Amino acid sequence: MITRNPSLTDQVKAHIKDRIVNDDFDDDRIPPEASLGEELGVSRTTIRDALAKLENEGAIYRKQGSGTFVNRPGLQIKSRLEEIWSYSKVLEDHGYTPSVSVISDRIVSADSKTATALDLAVGADVVEIEKLFLEDDEPVVLTCNRIPATLLESDHSRDDLPLYEFLDEYCERRLSYYVSEIVPVAFSSAQARKLGVKRGTVGLAFVEIGYDQHNQPIVHATSHFRDDLLRFRIIRRRTGA
Repeated sequence: MITRNPSLTDQVKAHIKDRIVNDDFDDDRIPPEASLGEELGVSRTTIRDALAKLENEGAIYRKQGSGTFVNRPGLQIKSRLEEIWSYSKVLEDHGYTPSVSVISDRIVSADSKTATALDLAVGADVVEIEKLFLEDDEPVVLTCNRIPATLLESDHSRDDLPLYEFLDEYCERRLSYYVSEIVPVAFSSAQARKLGVKRGTVGLAFVEIGYDQHNQPIVHATSHFRDDLLRFRIIRRRTGA
Protein backbone atom coordinates (compact mmCIF):
# COMPACT_ATOMS: atom_id res chain seq x y z
CA MET A 1 0.00 0.00 0.00
CA ILE A 2 1.17 3.53 -0.77
CA THR A 3 1.93 5.64 2.31
CA ARG A 4 0.37 9.09 2.46
CA ASN A 5 2.46 12.23 2.25
CA PRO A 6 2.31 15.52 0.30
CA SER A 7 3.60 13.86 -2.89
CA LEU A 8 1.02 11.07 -2.93
CA THR A 9 0.17 11.52 -6.60
CA ASP A 10 3.83 11.32 -7.57
CA GLN A 11 4.27 8.20 -5.43
CA VAL A 12 1.36 6.55 -7.19
CA LYS A 13 2.69 7.65 -10.57
CA ALA A 14 6.13 6.18 -9.79
CA HIS A 15 4.53 2.94 -8.57
CA ILE A 16 2.51 2.53 -11.76
CA LYS A 17 5.53 3.47 -13.90
CA ASP A 18 7.63 0.79 -12.17
CA ARG A 19 4.95 -1.78 -12.89
CA ILE A 20 4.83 -0.69 -16.51
CA VAL A 21 8.60 -1.05 -16.86
CA ASN A 22 8.44 -4.49 -15.21
CA ASP A 23 5.69 -5.66 -17.61
CA ASP A 24 3.26 -6.28 -14.77
CA PHE A 25 0.14 -5.43 -16.77
CA ASP A 26 -1.38 -8.14 -18.95
CA ASP A 27 -1.63 -7.17 -22.61
CA ASP A 28 -0.26 -3.73 -21.66
CA ARG A 29 -3.69 -2.79 -20.31
CA ILE A 30 -3.76 -0.53 -17.23
CA PRO A 31 -6.41 -1.65 -14.69
CA PRO A 32 -9.45 0.59 -14.13
CA GLU A 33 -9.05 3.56 -11.81
CA ALA A 34 -11.31 1.99 -9.19
CA SER A 35 -9.25 -1.21 -9.11
CA LEU A 36 -5.96 0.65 -8.80
CA GLY A 37 -7.38 2.89 -6.10
CA GLU A 38 -8.57 -0.07 -4.06
CA GLU A 39 -5.26 -1.89 -4.52
CA LEU A 40 -3.14 1.08 -3.45
CA GLY A 41 -5.48 2.47 -0.83
CA VAL A 42 -5.88 5.87 -2.47
CA SER A 43 -8.76 7.78 -4.02
CA ARG A 44 -9.80 7.58 -7.66
CA THR A 45 -8.91 11.26 -7.95
CA THR A 46 -5.31 10.49 -7.00
CA ILE A 47 -5.21 7.62 -9.49
CA ARG A 48 -6.70 9.84 -12.18
CA ASP A 49 -4.13 12.56 -11.53
CA ALA A 50 -1.26 10.05 -11.59
CA LEU A 51 -2.49 8.55 -14.86
CA ALA A 52 -2.88 12.02 -16.36
CA LYS A 53 0.78 12.72 -15.58
CA LEU A 54 1.84 9.43 -17.15
CA GLU A 55 -0.25 10.19 -20.22
CA ASN A 56 1.33 13.63 -20.49
CA GLU A 57 4.76 11.99 -20.34
CA GLY A 58 3.78 9.62 -23.14
CA ALA A 59 4.05 6.47 -21.00
CA ILE A 60 0.38 5.52 -21.48
CA TYR A 61 -2.48 6.34 -23.82
CA ARG A 62 -6.25 6.18 -23.56
CA LYS A 63 -8.37 4.48 -26.20
CA GLN A 64 -12.00 5.53 -26.03
CA GLY A 65 -14.26 2.61 -25.27
CA SER A 66 -11.35 0.23 -24.68
CA GLY A 67 -9.36 1.54 -21.71
CA THR A 68 -5.86 2.76 -20.90
CA PHE A 69 -2.76 1.09 -22.31
CA VAL A 70 1.03 1.19 -22.06
CA ASN A 71 2.64 3.29 -24.79
CA ARG A 72 5.82 1.37 -25.58
CA PRO A 73 7.43 4.05 -27.79
CA GLY A 74 6.87 6.58 -25.01
CA LEU A 75 8.96 4.49 -22.61
CA GLN A 76 12.02 5.50 -24.62
CA ILE A 77 11.74 8.94 -22.98
CA LYS A 78 14.09 8.67 -20.02
CA SER A 79 14.19 12.34 -18.98
CA ARG A 80 11.69 15.09 -19.70
CA LEU A 81 13.46 18.22 -20.85
CA GLU A 82 10.86 20.55 -19.34
CA GLU A 83 11.50 19.24 -15.82
CA ILE A 84 14.31 20.12 -13.40
CA TRP A 85 16.32 17.07 -12.39
CA SER A 86 19.78 16.20 -11.12
CA TYR A 87 22.19 14.79 -13.67
CA SER A 88 22.87 11.86 -11.36
CA LYS A 89 19.17 10.98 -11.64
CA VAL A 90 19.34 11.34 -15.42
CA LEU A 91 22.22 8.88 -15.59
CA GLU A 92 20.38 6.46 -13.31
CA ASP A 93 17.34 6.66 -15.56
CA HIS A 94 19.56 5.73 -18.50
CA GLY A 95 20.78 2.64 -16.68
CA TYR A 96 24.14 3.96 -15.51
CA THR A 97 25.82 3.99 -12.10
CA PRO A 98 26.51 7.71 -11.59
CA SER A 99 29.13 9.56 -9.60
CA VAL A 100 30.06 13.22 -9.37
CA SER A 101 33.40 14.98 -9.03
CA VAL A 102 33.75 18.65 -8.05
CA ILE A 103 36.48 20.05 -10.29
CA SER A 104 36.59 23.56 -8.87
CA ASP A 105 34.75 25.86 -6.47
CA ARG A 106 35.99 29.43 -6.54
CA ILE A 107 35.17 33.12 -6.66
CA VAL A 108 35.52 34.64 -10.14
CA SER A 109 34.60 37.94 -11.77
CA ALA A 110 31.42 37.91 -13.83
CA ASP A 111 32.07 38.25 -17.55
CA SER A 112 29.61 40.11 -19.76
CA LYS A 113 27.43 37.04 -20.45
CA THR A 114 27.14 36.06 -16.80
CA ALA A 115 26.62 39.68 -15.72
CA THR A 116 23.78 40.09 -18.22
CA ALA A 117 22.22 36.76 -17.25
CA LEU A 118 22.28 37.53 -13.52
CA ASP A 119 21.59 41.26 -13.74
CA LEU A 120 24.99 42.11 -12.23
CA ALA A 121 27.75 44.55 -13.03
CA VAL A 122 30.58 43.19 -15.14
CA GLY A 123 33.33 42.14 -12.75
CA ALA A 124 30.99 41.41 -9.82
CA ASP A 125 31.95 38.44 -7.67
CA VAL A 126 30.23 35.16 -8.51
CA VAL A 127 30.77 31.69 -7.10
CA GLU A 128 31.71 29.31 -9.91
CA ILE A 129 31.25 25.59 -9.27
CA GLU A 130 32.41 23.18 -11.96
CA LYS A 131 31.42 19.53 -11.71
CA LEU A 132 31.87 16.39 -13.76
CA PHE A 133 29.21 13.68 -13.81
CA LEU A 134 30.40 10.19 -14.64
CA GLU A 135 28.74 6.90 -15.50
CA ASP A 136 30.72 3.87 -14.42
CA ASP A 137 33.77 6.19 -14.17
CA GLU A 138 33.31 7.49 -17.74
CA PRO A 139 32.83 11.30 -18.00
CA VAL A 140 29.43 12.22 -19.47
CA VAL A 141 28.35 15.71 -18.34
CA LEU A 142 30.46 18.76 -17.50
CA THR A 143 28.63 21.55 -15.67
CA CYS A 144 29.58 25.10 -14.73
CA ASN A 145 27.23 27.00 -12.42
CA ARG A 146 27.74 30.66 -11.55
CA ILE A 147 25.86 32.13 -8.58
CA PRO A 148 26.03 35.72 -7.27
CA ALA A 149 28.42 35.67 -4.30
CA THR A 150 26.02 37.88 -2.33
CA LEU A 151 23.46 35.05 -2.25
CA LEU A 152 25.65 32.67 -0.27
CA GLU A 153 24.66 33.09 3.36
CA SER A 154 26.84 30.33 4.85
CA ASP A 155 29.84 28.14 4.14
CA HIS A 156 28.93 25.88 1.22
CA SER A 157 30.83 22.73 2.11
CA ARG A 158 28.39 20.46 0.22
CA ASP A 159 29.09 21.69 -3.28
CA ASP A 160 28.44 18.17 -4.58
CA LEU A 161 24.71 18.58 -3.96
CA PRO A 162 22.29 18.84 -6.90
CA LEU A 163 22.06 22.51 -7.82
CA TYR A 164 18.48 23.00 -6.66
CA GLU A 165 19.33 21.48 -3.26
CA PHE A 166 22.47 23.62 -3.01
CA LEU A 167 20.47 26.78 -3.65
CA ASP A 168 17.85 25.74 -1.09
CA GLU A 169 20.40 24.98 1.61
CA TYR A 170 23.07 27.63 1.15
CA CYS A 171 21.29 30.51 -0.59
CA GLU A 172 17.81 30.09 0.86
CA ARG A 173 16.44 30.44 -2.65
CA ARG A 174 14.14 28.02 -4.42
CA LEU A 175 15.07 27.25 -8.01
CA SER A 176 11.66 27.52 -9.66
CA TYR A 177 12.47 27.32 -13.35
CA TYR A 178 15.08 27.74 -16.07
CA VAL A 179 15.05 29.61 -19.33
CA SER A 180 17.17 27.30 -21.46
CA GLU A 181 18.90 27.20 -24.82
CA ILE A 182 19.96 23.86 -26.28
CA VAL A 183 22.81 24.25 -28.73
CA PRO A 184 25.29 21.99 -30.56
CA VAL A 185 28.90 22.71 -29.65
CA ALA A 186 32.43 21.67 -30.53
CA PHE A 187 34.28 21.04 -27.28
CA SER A 188 37.23 23.29 -26.49
CA SER A 189 40.57 21.81 -25.47
CA ALA A 190 39.76 22.22 -21.77
CA GLN A 191 36.26 20.78 -22.10
CA ALA A 192 37.47 17.88 -24.22
CA ARG A 193 40.21 17.02 -21.72
CA LYS A 194 37.74 16.89 -18.84
CA LEU A 195 35.21 14.88 -20.84
CA GLY A 196 37.81 12.44 -22.14
CA VAL A 197 37.32 13.17 -25.85
CA LYS A 198 39.25 14.85 -28.65
CA ARG A 199 39.23 18.61 -29.05
CA GLY A 200 36.54 19.64 -31.53
CA THR A 201 34.30 16.67 -30.74
CA VAL A 202 30.68 17.69 -31.26
CA GLY A 203 28.34 17.53 -28.29
CA LEU A 204 25.29 19.20 -26.84
CA ALA A 205 25.12 22.13 -24.42
CA PHE A 206 22.38 23.53 -22.20
CA VAL A 207 22.88 27.25 -21.56
CA GLU A 208 20.45 28.28 -18.84
CA ILE A 209 19.39 31.04 -16.50
CA GLY A 210 17.74 29.79 -13.34
CA TYR A 211 15.11 31.89 -11.57
CA ASP A 212 13.81 31.79 -8.02
CA GLN A 213 10.23 31.98 -6.76
CA HIS A 214 10.31 35.77 -7.17
CA ASN A 215 11.45 35.58 -10.83
CA GLN A 216 14.92 36.79 -9.87
CA PRO A 217 17.91 35.26 -11.72
CA ILE A 218 20.02 33.25 -9.28
CA VAL A 219 22.24 31.01 -11.42
CA HIS A 220 23.89 31.08 -14.84
CA ALA A 221 24.39 27.44 -15.76
CA THR A 222 26.13 25.73 -18.65
CA SER A 223 26.12 21.96 -19.12
CA HIS A 224 28.06 20.08 -21.80
CA PHE A 225 27.02 16.53 -22.72
CA ARG A 226 28.86 13.76 -24.52
CA ASP A 227 26.53 12.90 -27.36
CA ASP A 228 27.94 9.39 -27.72
CA LEU A 229 26.92 8.45 -24.16
CA LEU A 230 23.79 10.45 -23.41
CA ARG A 231 20.95 11.47 -25.70
CA PHE A 232 17.60 13.06 -24.99
CA ARG A 233 14.34 12.18 -26.70
CA ILE A 234 11.06 14.04 -26.71
CA ILE A 235 7.55 13.31 -27.89
CA ARG A 236 6.16 15.95 -30.25
CA ARG A 237 2.40 16.01 -30.54
CA ARG A 238 0.17 17.42 -33.21
CA THR A 239 -2.08 20.20 -31.98
CA GLY A 240 -5.27 21.63 -33.40
CA ALA A 241 -7.39 20.07 -36.11
